[in-house]
Amino acid sequence: MPSAPLPACAPEAQNSGPATGGPGLHVPDPAQWISTTTGRIAPDTYTWMQAVHWASDTQAHTPIRSHGPRFGRTTLRIAQLLAQLTPCRPGVGYLVRMLKLSERTVQYHLSILRESGLLSYTAKGSRVRQVGGRASEFVRTIPAKFDEAIGLRTAESGSFIRKVVGVDTEEGRHTLAQLGKKAARTVRRAKRRTVRKARTRSSSTSSRCTPMGVGAVTFSPAAPTNNPSENGFGNGKDQQARRGGKGGRGLNRVGRRHQLGLELVQQVTWLSGSPVPRVAWAVRHLADAGWTAHQVIAVLAQRTPATRVHRPVGFLTARLAGAELLYDTEAKREAIVAWWRDSPQAARDRHAEWAGTWQAPRSSAVQNLFRNAWARARATSRPPVAVLDDQPTNEEQREARTTAWRQYLSGRPALVTSALAIAGREQAEQIYGRDLVERVLRLRTTSSHLRTGPAR
Repeated sequence: MPSAPLPACAPEAQNSGPATGGPGLHVPDPAQWISTTTGRIAPDTYTWMQAVHWASDTQAHTPIRSHGPRFGRTTLRIAQLLAQLTPCRPGVGYLVRMLKLSERTVQYHLSILRESGLLSYTAKGSRVRQVGGRASEFVRTIPAKFDEAIGLRTAESGSFIRKVVGVDTEEGRHTLAQLGKKAARTVRRAKRRTVRKARTRSSSTSSRCTPMGVGAVTFSPAAPTNNPSENGFGNGKDQQARRGGKGGRGLNRVGRRHQLGLELVQQVTWLSGSPVPRVAWAVRHLADAGWTAHQVIAVLAQRTPATRVHRPVGFLTARLAGAELLYDTEAKREAIVAWWRDSPQAARDRHAEWAGTWQAPRSSAVQNLFRNAWARARATSRPPVAVLDDQPTNEEQREARTTAWRQYLSGRPALVTSALAIAGREQAEQIYGRDLVERVLRLRTTSSHLRTGPAR
């Protein structure tokens, strides 16, 4: 159904200059906040969508950029999704997932809605350290030029800045009715036209000898058929490779770096959880030289890693410094891989589970939650869980201390560290002795490259 003509004052909305001096409807950045906007708050999403369709039909928005999209179908789809949010606090990632658009496209159309006076900031998004991004919060507004174009009479309002009290002309009522029908409809994504390429076939291939064929048969179905050639069978080559077919593209330099970084994160235990891009940057020289993950792991296995690695990527960079110059040929790298596979020590390292020490959370918010929970637990009248109700005998205590000392000397102070984390220092000293607990605490303050145990 063709839409009704717009009121005579609609061209005036296109030609009247805003505060910036340019033609059309353009709200400058300082006036895009709810405290500085010249528009009014939309009382409901239906009325707001009427204003959105008016801006789309009249193309009242005049962008100041010479590039980027314009007010159109994509803007209407984003506005439909914003109309469903209460409060209107859309994250760009959420809009990208729901509308299957690129991040840059979503940002462009959000700026179009703000510049048209249809969205006003309540809180502008920002990034909080160790917390992440915060989405901007908007209020759905209706620009004053919409009221002028339709001929709406407004009055002061405490909730909506201004409220509509009537319509001056019959033409304005008719226009509002037409915009209401559009606001009630759902704007969907435009279908893309797919151009099918016509395939040209010879008469011998296009005709079929079965009843399913649609063309005329140019030869007799009883005619003898030629046997296929036997020269192309059994040569072990891929038919698709011989045709130069549609195989996937090879990885470029950046892709090879990320592939090597991902394999190292998956196979090296103390690198688990590290960001793949940072690991890829650390091994960029090796990836460019054609190293494989097994060759990198073989070089790392020459020295046993520390018990606790504070910065895995930095530790990896220090271990691999100059490795591409030392093992500059494929023969040298294969020799180190052969040693790694046949070495008994390397075999024990591969089969041994890396025991990492618990680390405190880095987020200050999580640390505050832990401190508050611990303070509330200690303030209660109930005794702590870690208090020993039954005192161990002398024999049991001697056996526990002997076991803890043996594990400590072999480089595994897990018993003492667990007791410190669960029961505290006082209970740990009562179980394992003050000397051993102080040694473990001093070990915590030393470098991660040091490890306890007898010298080799």
